[in-house]
Amino acid sequence: MALNKPGARPDNPRFSSGPCAKFPEYNVNMLADAPLGRSHRAAVGKARLKAAIDGTREILGVPDDYRIGIVPASDTGAVEMAMWSLLGARPVEMLAWESFGAGWVTDAVKQLKLDAQVKTAEYGEIVDLASVDTDNDVVFTWNGTTSGVRVPNGDWIKPDRQGLTICDATSAAFAQRLPWDKLDVTTFSWQKVLGGEAAHGMLILSPRAVERLESYTPPWPLPKIFRLTKGGKLNEGIFKGETINTPSMLAVEDYLAALDWARSVGGLEGLRARANANLAAVQAFVANHDWLAFLAADPAVRSNTSVCLKFTDERITDGAAFAKAVVKRLDAEGVAHDIGAYRDAPPGLRIWCGGTVETTDVAALMPWIEWAYEAEIAALSETA
Repeated sequence: MALNKPGARPDNPRFSSGPCAKFPEYNVNMLADAPLGRSHRAAVGKARLKAAIDGTREILGVPDDYRIGIVPASDTGAVEMAMWSLLGARPVEMLAWESFGAGWVTDAVKQLKLDAQVKTAEYGEIVDLASVDTDNDVVFTWNGTTSGVRVPNGDWIKPDRQGLTICDATSAAFAQRLPWDKLDVTTFSWQKVLGGEAAHGMLILSPRAVERLESYTPPWPLPKIFRLTKGGKLNEGIFKGETINTPSMLAVEDYLAALDWARSVGGLEGLRARANANLAAVQAFVANHDWLAFLAADPAVRSNTSVCLKFTDERITDGAAFAKAVVKRLDAEGVAHDIGAYRDAPPGLRIWCGGTVETTDVAALMPWIEWAYEAEIAALSETA
């Protein structure tokens, strides 16, 4: 049976959860002033790196006494740097409700061999945050990129805590309000909410984290790219643009362009509003279609960036194959690229709804998902 295709198409079919869509007005000519072929340690290179740090502080509202550094290996490098440099001084709780959080658990338990208390939840759910003791060190993801679940707030973190909170915020920064007074280490990467280029991570340290770095030496050796101190003192140069390794000045310029765009849409609150509008467009569609549901059933912990959906039609006997077929149809039509669920997550769809995505594109995508779903259901009926 031939099904009518929707009349409207998304202008931009890029809904990948990383690297994410460029901001709407993006043009590579915006990078023409990048100091290519110049040393990142020259004055011009240092100035651009410092501008990236200062712009991050401005838009995210990071307190003046917090350090912000550009570090190697994307968000992964930033999280690993924090874990290897800071953990081991106190008992630690590892929280995981999706694959990246589970990866940090593996590193803490199997690589650092810490006697960590591990708390986990299934995809689409979150651990009981009220049970977390923040007098211990705590490692967690604010927004589970692969599960569509986010921490609702920081109320569970004590203001007078004895431990450090280490927060992987890579799909949350620039889309959700982060309570800086509750976070001691915060990490993210450029290629997520602002749609920047890959391979560079951001590491934000509170004064309490700096105090730990200067008073504690971990018992394991630290690779060069993880070393944040020299002679027992914080290497302040890292937090002024003097990176540990050579950064891409083209990627730096790309990030600066994204920061300029973020300012043009109202900074953090403008970015949040855009992401929330995108999520609302998906929610409105799901509310009227009983064959589709959010992986995160509780709206209080539902992400406004990495939106994960599942098919609930009982006629679907092989969920993975069905979802894969729907994704393939949408990709072939050129209306949605890279929206399959993460490989470790339950089968379904994952639609990036961060601020660089236009709400009109999300709204145009949803009828195409219905078209692809109906086409695959029809195919199932023909083979039954």
